[in-house]
Amino acid sequence: MVLFESTLALLLVAVVLLQISRRLHVPYPVTLALAGAGVAAIPGAPAIVMEPHLALALFISPPLLDAAYDLPPRELRRNWIPLLALVVFAVVITTITVALTAYTWAGLPIAAAITLGAIVAPPDAAAATAMLSGFDVSRRTLAIVQGESLLNDAVALLIFGVSVTMAMSHDATVAAAFPRFLVAVPGGVVLGLVLATLYLRARLTIAGTLGGTISEFVSAFGVWIVAERLHLSPILAIVAFAMKIAHWAPSRMSARDRVRSYAVWETVVFVLNVLAFLLMGLQARIILTRLHGGSELREALVFAGVVLVVVILTRIVWVLISGRLVHDLLLYLLQKPHRAANVPAPSELFVVSWTGMRGLVTLATSFALPANFPKRDLIVLTAFVVVIGSLVIHGLTLGPLLRFLGVEPDTSFARELSFARATMIDAALASLAEHHGKAADAVRAEYQAARQSARCSDNPQAETAQDRLRMQAIAAERAAIAKLRHEGRIGDDVFHQLEEELDWSELNAAPPGYFLVES
Repeated sequence: MVLFESTLALLLVAVVLLQISRRLHVPYPVTLALAGAGVAAIPGAPAIVMEPHLALALFISPPLLDAAYDLPPRELRRNWIPLLALVVFAVVITTITVALTAYTWAGLPIAAAITLGAIVAPPDAAAATAMLSGFDVSRRTLAIVQGESLLNDAVALLIFGVSVTMAMSHDATVAAAFPRFLVAVPGGVVLGLVLATLYLRARLTIAGTLGGTISEFVSAFGVWIVAERLHLSPILAIVAFAMKIAHWAPSRMSARDRVRSYAVWETVVFVLNVLAFLLMGLQARIILTRLHGGSELREALVFAGVVLVVVILTRIVWVLISGRLVHDLLLYLLQKPHRAANVPAPSELFVVSWTGMRGLVTLATSFALPANFPKRDLIVLTAFVVVIGSLVIHGLTLGPLLRFLGVEPDTSFARELSFARATMIDAALASLAEHHGKAADAVRAEYQAARQSARCSDNPQAETAQDRLRMQAIAAERAAIAKLRHEGRIGDDVFHQLEEELDWSELNAAPPGYFLVES
């Protein structure tokens, strides 16, 4: 009962945080991080302990699938040059620098030091996306950050698994673990693709039912569990699974299923973020009480601050250097300046370097450390400080940084949206060309008005006169059935049936983007 009550209290805090974030125009990951730090200071907060493997599956699998679903493989191919430098190398170099700092500064055993490096090395795709979504940064920058985060998560988790095994078992060696890397990486990708194929076939039989939505969550956790059981990379399995689903599922889903699925996933991913950050605060409080104040606590916090600085500086230096190296290498090897031009500009590289926020993966891996792991309290506290520090520092300074660098707003999305919507409407009008009569003329008039708005790239989602009139008519219909219900002339079952019909009519009548949920 304590766990249930604590969860309800944490979700209530989340509702308040969302409102604060919206009013202050602060990205919600920043407010979550500050709330997690605040929870650590609450006296008498409940102690909630989570089973290690459950933490990884619960907090990483759904958000990772959600992020991978929104990143098509062609974006990875299009940005392979900067991703080549960031994927693998960035995580490995960060792990090494943090491990050396932990080994020399705090005296951590080498395996425990590498574990700390693997925990704090991977940036968080969801946090970076949430931060960047409030600014008109280039879509390529967003794709690079998302792609890097997704793939680096897999590398970090592999290093984490090997280093934890080495720390807990004296017989384990790097040489013995190396074959695991060779199998786990491609094996995870193949497993994800195979399971996605099976899922797409099975889903046809449960489409249009609540079972279809439930199966999405069962598959997300199921892919992770199967990959773990087979000793493959669960992160790469999830990424491959999500990308294949994203490519094929839209043409096989009904509008009702898609609306319901998107709404449920958005809520679930946000709730998991909230619970992870607030559980972080609860665990931090336990650790702070065990560090008996005075010099021990002070030394732990100083060490955590040093690791935070090392993580931030390592990313900045590596991103800027690797961007220049890749540019020069392409010019030398290919002798094709236009290929080298695909490398992001220095200002764009600096933005990429400044979006290395740590988030769910760092939190989940720190939760997953065994209770008897060497220097566990220091490692977990350091991970929490890095998450909070990176989110607050980067989140609150990203806007001023973009203005200082003079990064031009990216208008390509609006232009592409205008073009695609106009093309879509042209196809609709062409299908009506052979139809005549009042009904066809009325439908044609609506599409022509929408086409006029769609051609305006500055505001391709503008409301048309027809939109306004239909919304006004639906509001009148709602008032009419509400009055009938209030007077007792219709039953609640009839009222709710008509209410649902009006909901779908309003969704159809509203201009594009009208019902986007604010986070």
